Amino acid sequence: MNPSPLSRYRAEWYCGAAAARRDVLAGMVGTFALIPEVIAFSFVAGIAPEVGLFASFVIGIVIAICGGRPAMISGAAGSVALVAAALVHSHGLSYLLGATIIAGLFQILFGLLKLDVLMRFVSRSVRTGFVNALAILIFSAQVPQMLGVTWHTYAMIALGLAIIYLMPRLTRAIPSPLICIVVLTAIAIAVPMPLRTVADLGRLPAALPAFAWPGLPVAWRTLSIIAPYALAMAAVGLLESLMTARVVDDLTESNSDKARECTGLGLANVAAGLFGGIAGCGMIGQTVGNVRYGGRGRLSTLVAGVFLLVVMVPLRPWVAQVPVAALVAIMVMVSISTFSWGSLRDLGRHPKVSGAVMLATVAVTVATHDLSAGVAVGVLLSGVFFAFKVTRLMQVVIDYDAAADTRVYTVSGQIFFASAEAFADRFDLRDGAARVRIDLTAAHLWDVTAVAALEEVVARLRGHGVAVEVVGLNDASAILVDRHAPLVGAPG
Repeated sequence: MNPSPLSRYRAEWYCGAAAARRDVLAGMVGTFALIPEVIAFSFVAGIAPEVGLFASFVIGIVIAICGGRPAMISGAAGSVALVAAALVHSHGLSYLLGATIIAGLFQILFGLLKLDVLMRFVSRSVRTGFVNALAILIFSAQVPQMLGVTWHTYAMIALGLAIIYLMPRLTRAIPSPLICIVVLTAIAIAVPMPLRTVADLGRLPAALPAFAWPGLPVAWRTLSIIAPYALAMAAVGLLESLMTARVVDDLTESNSDKARECTGLGLANVAAGLFGGIAGCGMIGQTVGNVRYGGRGRLSTLVAGVFLLVVMVPLRPWVAQVPVAALVAIMVMVSISTFSWGSLRDLGRHPKVSGAVMLATVAVTVATHDLSAGVAVGVLLSGVFFAFKVTRLMQVVIDYDAAADTRVYTVSGQIFFASAEAFADRFDLRDGAARVRIDLTAAHLWDVTAVAALEEVVARLRGHGVAVEVVGLNDASAILVDRHAPLVGAPG
């Protein structure tokens, strides 16, 4: 007997004390992994760090309640910041807040219309390329923190990695990244060293976020300015969130409600805009870290958001002293665990086109630092390769019945927009036979392009005085023909 939706929702919040403890600790690790990336992307977007941090706090709480993928961490980072940067630079923060609210409304609409089904067109090769590219981007984002520093930073990073990888052999009661942060912070405080700290990344908030309506003029011109940016932010945010949700589905061997994730993210972004924050999306690096260290339920997502608020305000003086080296060590670990190392081995075993799609997704994403661009190129290449493959699967066998002076074309395979032209080219319009029979018993017509190709072939043959008979149409194909090309079935 399948559990009711309410029972499943309750189970996503609490599955026992042990699971709850893992969710809490994993969520805390996620918070510390969230801070440097949110601050970095705040600078990319041209806004103060507190704007991104406030948004991440609000998004984390709302998405924990309303989202469709438990254990997923969302925040104000990713490609959304790249889209927002142009709007901030040209019109200022108030227009960004308005665009954030409109983007959230778009996402709610996408979820209600079930447009998440479009993710079915994203192949496994594209998803693997997405994950690998993100792992590379996560690692490359740490490189600036390792340039122009003293040996103390490298020593602390090495110590942090040693703690992260060796501590689980002693105990798994507390996530090793959390131990790494505590130990390295204690060392940095006890032994003064020339180390960068969280305080050096940007100004941390000193107060709680407050509700405020964006100060924008209510006019069509305002909407015409922010609507294109809002639509782009909504699309990019949904793409990253749904891709992240799919990665978590694979890691946890479970399913999630993608349409609900769309509406949940929309509600979260509307709330973020109303509390002075930028739009956000799913953050795969932090999410993978959360899952790797035991986060499975909505509680881990909620803790990541709530603990961020605790870190931002009451614990601000302590968090400011956390060495950046500790955060770098955590993100290096996340990048290593995120990368699909098996995909390198699969390059020699899987079809070459699959490898080409994966590598193209990685190359474009890394070159542009835009995950949506890489996924778009990967999906496009997958579609092109699929079209070529299906075209080759369509065959036309030609026979001649001398007694009846009839040319028989036996068609097999799928006929649609990509194979319709190849189908039409197989017919010789001047071969001299008195009759032509087109046998479609083993074929299927998928769209109006296929029907139009068949209609054109029949019309041209009849134009040359040839009697044409079309036989073997299955029910679905016959309906298309009757609706869009009724003369095909008529005797001629």
